Amino acid sequence: MVNAFRHCCLLALGALVLLSALATRAFPQDAPPTAQQNPAPEPPDPLTAVPNRPTFASTAETVGSGVFEIEYGMEAASGHQNINGVLKFGLFPHMELWFTNDHLERDSGVAGVGDSAAGFKYEFYHQSKPVPSLAIFYLAEIPTATANLGTGAMGHSLQLLVSKDFGKHHLDVNYGPNFLGRPGGRGFDRQYFNALSYSHPIAGKWAWTGEIAGYSRANAANPASLILLASALYSVSPRLVLDCGGYFSVYGNFPRFTFAAGATYSVADLYHRRPHQASGRPRRNF
Repeated sequence: MVNAFRHCCLLALGALVLLSALATRAFPQDAPPTAQQNPAPEPPDPLTAVPNRPTFASTAETVGSGVFEIEYGMEAASGHQNINGVLKFGLFPHMELWFTNDHLERDSGVAGVGDSAAGFKYEFYHQSKPVPSLAIFYLAEIPTATANLGTGAMGHSLQLLVSKDFGKHHLDVNYGPNFLGRPGGRGFDRQYFNALSYSHPIAGKWAWTGEIAGYSRANAANPASLILLASALYSVSPRLVLDCGGYFSVYGNFPRFTFAAGATYSVADLYHRRPHQASGRPRRNF
């Protein structure tokens, strides 16, 4: 009986030693972590948003070739509210197609769809140390608005865009004529638009932008105007930038104060090029 018990103990001990050896061979304790245990970090997102909002001015920078980007926002003021959007597509390097529309507009109690516009931005010189970025920006206004909300006629806008970075300081300057169509196709009334926009980082992913913009007199219904704007911006990621602020009308037909908020999102590279080819150039250094 004792011998049988000893044999059983020896067999059990041998089995434990064998299982321990097999386990050590199969799962070495000192082995370096495998790729599954510590997966390689994902590459950074190659797309970078190039916001034109929330300012009246537009940057001379363009999205990358093949990049589709959207900007959406809302405005709220006494007697005026709207939801507006911009679709942008990088057709070629430095060539950006635009389509804009006020999806919902309400003025003085009248609500409906606003006018649309289509055009392009072409950056013919990208900034170097002494020279700023230079671009031509053209939009054709399309009278898609509900009655009493739009101009009721085709219009045109042509601007020279100038942008420059000075370290973390960014400046945009816009200047050019607007040709406001008269109802019934009876020619155009001309006015000039000019704007100076400045932006700078605050801390972390936060930045701010300020602007002074104005329009010359076009006709009795469109007198000269002067606008001051200030807004905060937050970069959720390189491809998504949120903004919130407002603008104050010093004089003109704009409401005294208008609250504005929105977002810029770089959706996709439709040409599916390599990351360095698809990435846009950020407008602001934050």
